[in-house]
Amino acid sequence: MTSRPKRPVDRRLLAALAEYPVMASLVGVAMAERFTTTATPLGILASVPLGDLTATVRRTVAAGKIVFVNMDSTPGLGHDPGALTFLKGIGAIGICSTRAAIVERANGLGLLAMQKVFVTDRSNLQRSIQSIARSQPDLVQLMPAVVLRYVERHARDLGVPYLAAGFVQAEADVSEALRHGAAGVCTSDENLWELRRAALRGS
Repeated sequence: MTSRPKRPVDRRLLAALAEYPVMASLVGVAMAERFTTTATPLGILASVPLGDLTATVRRTVAAGKIVFVNMDSTPGLGHDPGALTFLKGIGAIGICSTRAAIVERANGLGLLAMQKVFVTDRSNLQRSIQSIARSQPDLVQLMPAVVLRYVERHARDLGVPYLAAGFVQAEADVSEALRHGAAGVCTSDENLWELRRAALRGS
């Protein structure tokens, strides 16, 4: 495998996660609208109909948020290069996908990119590490969060900040993810969105 120089992590992401370790998972337009009124700076936008996507993306940008559009769960968007060009054209800041090729193309367009990884066993994680070395995302979303304690050493080999997602329901879940090396978590639980790192115990 040919190695490539690592891309530096976007400073906006590092600064945001340093204070707010929770990235809001935004399912639908109504949740995205509520998100714009919160202090948390990071979000992932999913399940927004294509006809509402432009207005929703622009609303989050106007609110000063950094939002990744989940291309795998946006109805009608597709996964071809034209979809990325469309997202950039409507003002999207970043994308999220399980597909390494999409992440690579997003990098080339100047979009932030998060690669989603589902961990079923250690060998699956090893393959993901190799894929991420090629695609070079800005962030990795590691799912489900409960496996992190078992694969922490391997996860650190990803070489980029990773966020735990799936079954994150309480402050204790956030603290545990941080203790096991995650830069933050992703959750749709609105009670956790504005949680500050300084308020957490044992992280």
